[in-house]
Amino acid sequence: MEANGKDELKKPLLQDDDVVAVTMVQLSDSRNKKIRTLLFKVNGITCASCSNSIESALGKLKGIESATVSPLQGQAIVKYVPELISAKKIKEAVEDTGFLVDEFPEQDIAICRIRIKGMACTSCSESVERALSMIDGVKKAVVGLSLEEAKVHFDPNVTSIGRIIEAVEDAGFGADIISSGSDLNKVHFKLEGINSPDDFTAIQCCLDALEGVNTVDINQQEHRVTISYEPDIIGPRTLMQCIQESGHEPSTYHASLFIPPRQREIEKEQEIHTYRNLFLWSCLFSVPIFVFSMVLPMLPPYGNWLEYKVFNMLTVGILLKWILCTPVQFVIGRRFYAGSYHALRRVSANMDVLIALGTNAAYFYSVYIMVKALTSNSFEGQDFFETSPMLISFILLGKYLEVLAKGKTSDALAKLTELAPETAYLLTLDSAGNIISETEISSQLIQKNDVLKIVPGAKVPVDGVVINGHSYVNESMITGEARPVSKMPGDKVIGGTVNENGCVLIKAIHIGSETALSQIVQLVEAAQLARAPVQKLADQISRFFVPTVVLTAIMTWLGWFIPGELGVYPSSWIPKGMNVFELALQFGISVLVVACPCALGLATPTAIMVATGKGASQGVLIKGGNALEKAQKVKLVVFDKTGTLTVGKPTVVSAVLFSNISMKDFCDVTISAEANSEHPIAKAVVDHAKKLRLKHGAESEFHPEIENFEVHTGAGVSGKVGERKILVGNRRLMHAFNVPVSSEADNYISEHEHLARTCVLVAVDEKIAGAFAVTDPIKPDAARVVSFLHSMDITSVMVTGDNWATARAIASEVGIQTVFAETDPLGKADKIKELQLKGTSVAMVGDGINDSPALVAADVGMAIGAGTDVAIEAADIVLIKSNLEDVVTAIDLSRKTMSRIRLNYVWALGYNVLGMPVAAGVLFPFTGIRLPPWLAGACMAASSISVVCSSLLLQSYKKPLNTRVN
Repeated sequence: MEANGKDELKKPLLQDDDVVAVTMVQLSDSRNKKIRTLLFKVNGITCASCSNSIESALGKLKGIESATVSPLQGQAIVKYVPELISAKKIKEAVEDTGFLVDEFPEQDIAICRIRIKGMACTSCSESVERALSMIDGVKKAVVGLSLEEAKVHFDPNVTSIGRIIEAVEDAGFGADIISSGSDLNKVHFKLEGINSPDDFTAIQCCLDALEGVNTVDINQQEHRVTISYEPDIIGPRTLMQCIQESGHEPSTYHASLFIPPRQREIEKEQEIHTYRNLFLWSCLFSVPIFVFSMVLPMLPPYGNWLEYKVFNMLTVGILLKWILCTPVQFVIGRRFYAGSYHALRRVSANMDVLIALGTNAAYFYSVYIMVKALTSNSFEGQDFFETSPMLISFILLGKYLEVLAKGKTSDALAKLTELAPETAYLLTLDSAGNIISETEISSQLIQKNDVLKIVPGAKVPVDGVVINGHSYVNESMITGEARPVSKMPGDKVIGGTVNENGCVLIKAIHIGSETALSQIVQLVEAAQLARAPVQKLADQISRFFVPTVVLTAIMTWLGWFIPGELGVYPSSWIPKGMNVFELALQFGISVLVVACPCALGLATPTAIMVATGKGASQGVLIKGGNALEKAQKVKLVVFDKTGTLTVGKPTVVSAVLFSNISMKDFCDVTISAEANSEHPIAKAVVDHAKKLRLKHGAESEFHPEIENFEVHTGAGVSGKVGERKILVGNRRLMHAFNVPVSSEADNYISEHEHLARTCVLVAVDEKIAGAFAVTDPIKPDAARVVSFLHSMDITSVMVTGDNWATARAIASEVGIQTVFAETDPLGKADKIKELQLKGTSVAMVGDGINDSPALVAADVGMAIGAGTDVAIEAADIVLIKSNLEDVVTAIDLSRKTMSRIRLNYVWALGYNVLGMPVAAGVLFPFTGIRLPPWLAGACMAASSISVVCSSLLLQSYKKPLNTRVN
């Protein structure tokens, strides 16, 4: 990735596509006022003059701090003081200049992420979503079951994060704030030298006065301060220095970096520890009950003492089992009561309700038997005291194993977050660029524009640009590219990658949440939170699953009890020591506890979690379950040519004159016209023309300025240099301006186009003066990828703005049959729509420079090699490196994931469909097979574990093309 000027260096390597409007509140140091930032689209911008007129109009308004309009993206960023001007006035001011405002936020939108505790199944996540959606001011709420998180979009003027957390807790779940929109860049310091509350006040005032500081939160008990700041304005070392300078004798303060423990990992460890301890405590009581109930009675005379009568018909065995069972039922199993209470309070039902019903039925019936035995000298009955503790033990074991397995589903994401090194070498340079000092600092203290030294074998701490030295960098951990990439001055490096051999100096350009690594992690987390359409099946089933199970259990009990009382089935079916009621009750309880809504709820999110993490580790960023589901349906892939099928670095291989103009003048007018164009071919022509003019006697790099410059999309550019009218572009541009193409020029064009080269014609005063032949090498893996897609029953199509002859030549070389040439960016989108009308699911693969309309129009948009490009927002799948084989990887991984999700559903549904009839005793009359409640509970636990383990098998996914080659 090469540097493309200062503006390019200011862009984050990856940009968040989830936010249309971000409102950040910051305190101005000059006046105590709030400044908000407004982000919206402006349609109709064609050049820099348009953006200047909008900026000028906004600049005249009172209350506008700054206004920036991008002509390339058609996007405006306005900072304003809400007390002085409203957002509506800003919109009206832009529209008064003659432009149409789009995607304008009608109200402030803030985003927060919340960790949710206590969710067990899809019913729980739906309950949280409902509770959040009912809050006034909440615009959108998405809850991820497997991630145990919620992402909430809300209007901060109407509600607050505190109110959101309160709503979650009212629904019966725990909630902790993970992050909000204003704390993407935070730093934590440990304070020393604090002697009184006045010292905290002094530090607070000093920090608040700094420009770029958003919030300051001081914990006086632990002597810690947390600061949210703007990395473009200020950095952590400046903040640390401010704290230390705020003290005066005799009070001197010292601030040291404090890295808070990762809350998610701590809570995950606590959850694992809790379930393990609960299971062990449950076993401590359950194992003796099992021995008293199942083992000793079968080993006379060792079990005879259990039959000794304490009072009337109450035996030692029943009394001991009651004593051991009660703590398990009400102490260890209290979490099921709490879950049931909260579920029923919100008019819902989940797994806790089923477990509570089943265990209570067994426990209280057994208590009834015990009371009858205590009060009667002739009563005989069978208790079920072993059912409740053993059922709870198996369920706790299942939850323990499930939590362990679920922790592994995010392993790939955890590895990404650990890539950044802990320390870096900071250099201090003098005005001549000589090194004055070298200091080892924490990576958390790096600021923008710092010069860092990267020694061989060290990790790059942040995104930067090489300013000195040459080396090879291993980017496999970010992009999946196995071969080290050469890095020279001007090249970008990505934080988390490894420097192989040479020593290089880099300038930090992106830190904190702006680094590619941070944004990849954010993108993958958002993808894991997004719900796939296939998840709707589980959501629909979960709504009526528990009530249906409860009804089925009651029907099962009645179905065995009533016929038994009427003598419909023979008494020989009733096991020894039981009566009809007890047999029917056991079948009913088994139905209650064998049904497993958890497996259904985990089938989709766990698979998506593993797949998105695995894809990210291989350089394929999939934006959620929706993109996965659409990608697996793709039957036709449309490739852009330049930068996608070709390398994207055009070079001029020939330059020729067709008139009496000198080569120096020819190069001058060409440079003047093409210097303002951003097209890769234009840049190649300018570079070659500059070399040519020096070769032909030019003494300086000066070239005349162009007037009336105009871009003709898909054709070229035009303008005036002095008194001469200049056209630079393809044959279509010449025809549009009625410039005749001589036979000599026509032969030159035909000759090179058949060699897959693009010809750039230069016309001066309506006569063709000369031409350049430009070649862009085809990527070495292009033909192999097209062939492999064909083996997957996927058709490949090429669409390009280049001429037909060049397009056909390149298509023929890579094996593509269908070609659309001489198509502008909007025309590409139209071609996509035409293909979709045939009922085909279409994927568009573009280099992300001018392919945004087509990427949006396609069913699946893939931005290839777009780690530094804004068009990542338009894509469903981002391929970090430029290898075409990742197109195959993305589609194949999607197919494998959806296949795994279907298998999970088959298992989860199949288990419930087969398990419930067996538990209800369908096989009992024919085979004598009966599923005791404790065994039914073990089966239910095994169901959830099996689904999670099934999803974990995606961790072993291998790229199909790599597998084939090796």
